Amino acid sequence: MNKAIRFHEYGGSDVLRWEECVAAEPGTGEVRIRHEAIGVNFVDIYQRSGLYTVPLPAIAGNEGAGVVESVGAGVSRVKAGDRVVYAGVMGSYSETRTIAADRLCILPDGLSFEQGAAIMLKGLTVRYLIRRTYRVQQGDTVVFHAAAGGVGLIACQWLKSLGARVIGTAGSAQKCAVALKNGADYCINYRTEDIVGRVREITNGKGVPVVYDSVGKDTFDTSLQCLQPLGLLVSFGNASGPVPPVNLGLLAQHGSLYVTRPTLATYIADRSDLEAAAQEVFDAVLSGSVRTDINQRYQLKDAALAHHDLEMRKTTGSSILLPR
Repeated sequence: MNKAIRFHEYGGSDVLRWEECVAAEPGTGEVRIRHEAIGVNFVDIYQRSGLYTVPLPAIAGNEGAGVVESVGAGVSRVKAGDRVVYAGVMGSYSETRTIAADRLCILPDGLSFEQGAAIMLKGLTVRYLIRRTYRVQQGDTVVFHAAAGGVGLIACQWLKSLGARVIGTAGSAQKCAVALKNGADYCINYRTEDIVGRVREITNGKGVPVVYDSVGKDTFDTSLQCLQPLGLLVSFGNASGPVPPVNLGLLAQHGSLYVTRPTLATYIADRSDLEAAAQEVFDAVLSGSVRTDINQRYQLKDAALAHHDLEMRKTTGSSILLPR
């Protein structure tokens, strides 16, 4: 019998249950895959806590890599035995699952299942942030909060390969050291340093054209103050909680600023966009521009511990779950 991590109510990591769960036979346009590795991301926590509401009960998780076991009618994109990876489709914390075939990408031969599960959602996120939401150019200086996290480490490396100057932030000297090792030119310890003051010092008082902020409530005002006139705040996460209602007059006061709240789902809704984005991510890893640092591995049944560690800021880089 297939087993999965499911939650029947919103709450802390203790609501996650290791349960038997039927993986349906694939219908038209669907395939069933056997997971070999599963990614852990903050969006999983947002859904489990109820910050992002989902139909209950729900199988947690939004990213996985595995092998196609069977295909339904009308599926020609993949076949049984193919190595595949996906992101942005809830239900990945399971041994096997059924999923729409058009959400799957073939995992390149040069990447392992673990690498696929560690890079797909985070890599697609970084790609839309730095290549589409604000297209970073050589010579740009950017601020990237949570630079030692899974998304942050990928971003630091990718931004460095583009010729950008990267100012990261993190919550300890150890995490700052990790960010610096992965491409950040500077890393500000927000527990001991003044972020705005350091950014202004580094940029000779000018500020930066873009700030990438996945922290949310605790850093929103700080991020605005780091921007130069006409700068863009990209608020793409809520690790510290959602941003409260904002007085738009602040944007005028700080220099006619822009704010956006993008989501990955919008950027990969079309199959052609998904394919193009995934190819850029795979190319970045295969070329060596981006490494997949998997610093935490857990058994699938221990997903609650993985969530706890991520929420308590005990992790760096990527975390994955292993079904076997």
